[in-house]
Amino acid sequence: MLNKFFALVATLVVASNIVNAQVDTASFAIDTIDTEDRYTRIILFSNQTWQYLDLPRPQIDDDDFMDNWDTAKIHAYKEVNVDTLPDVVDLLLADSIHAYHYPITGPVRSNYHFRRKRPHRGTDVPLHIGDPVYAAFDGKVRVVMKPKQTGGYGNLVVVRHANGLETYYGHLSKHNVEENDIVSAGDIIGYGGNTGRSTGPHLHFEARYMGQAFDPERIIDFNTGELRDSLFTLHKHYFSIYSHYGQTDQESIEASKRKVHRIKSGDTLGALARKYGTTVANICKLNGFSSKKTLRVGQNVIVR
Repeated sequence: MLNKFFALVATLVVASNIVNAQVDTASFAIDTIDTEDRYTRIILFSNQTWQYLDLPRPQIDDDDFMDNWDTAKIHAYKEVNVDTLPDVVDLLLADSIHAYHYPITGPVRSNYHFRRKRPHRGTDVPLHIGDPVYAAFDGKVRVVMKPKQTGGYGNLVVVRHANGLETYYGHLSKHNVEENDIVSAGDIIGYGGNTGRSTGPHLHFEARYMGQAFDPERIIDFNTGELRDSLFTLHKHYFSIYSHYGQTDQESIEASKRKVHRIKSGDTLGALARKYGTTVANICKLNGFSSKKTLRVGQNVIVR
């Protein structure tokens, strides 16, 4: 175990910059100590000397990175109108400078869709309590909040990335970072949990561009942990809760135009069909239920 540690330190010394590096060649590293800066360590040597070790830091070089920066709000882009966003934008997710790491791997339990009475704007992946959860991309921590502050999210970490993207990590048992920390892809930002509105231990992962959520499975294959592509073309119609991975762009466009009606007392399928100029059969097809379906007050029904 000690030999592995020495080899790791030697690798870091070669790959990084040691401050004031004048080491007695007869001495050897025996331990490292963390500092307040997650990218600076102290190396202790056998001759009772020590030195700083500077680790490589992510490059955050976007001039607009700090726009709408707010550590007290879960969603910081509420002032940004979706109509002002471009119809198409290319997002560079990873390259030789900016890395990627899966946040968690496993089968998707609940995907990006309308669930019961509310939209589910993320992807749920089961895990064990205490499993490490990793930062997907290089970035800066904007939000670290507890369940009393977030409601359904439970313990939540939000990381902002340099391309207008933010990633959300919900239901954590505890966090491993603080607000304004710089993180690299693959850093442990927290540990799996079951906090907030959760029916079992899992990670709730969201991807948002300028505050607008889209299906995270468009960029990550959670079963394998692989990034689907280093360059992601984001269309505005992807922001619809009815637009999801696996659809063609035409299917996504059609889905984004859907009209939803919340059921009130006295509503019937026939009355809804007449009101929205459609048919009972079409409403049933869009919602995946039969014409004998009992409508519940408060239920959301796609009507066209």
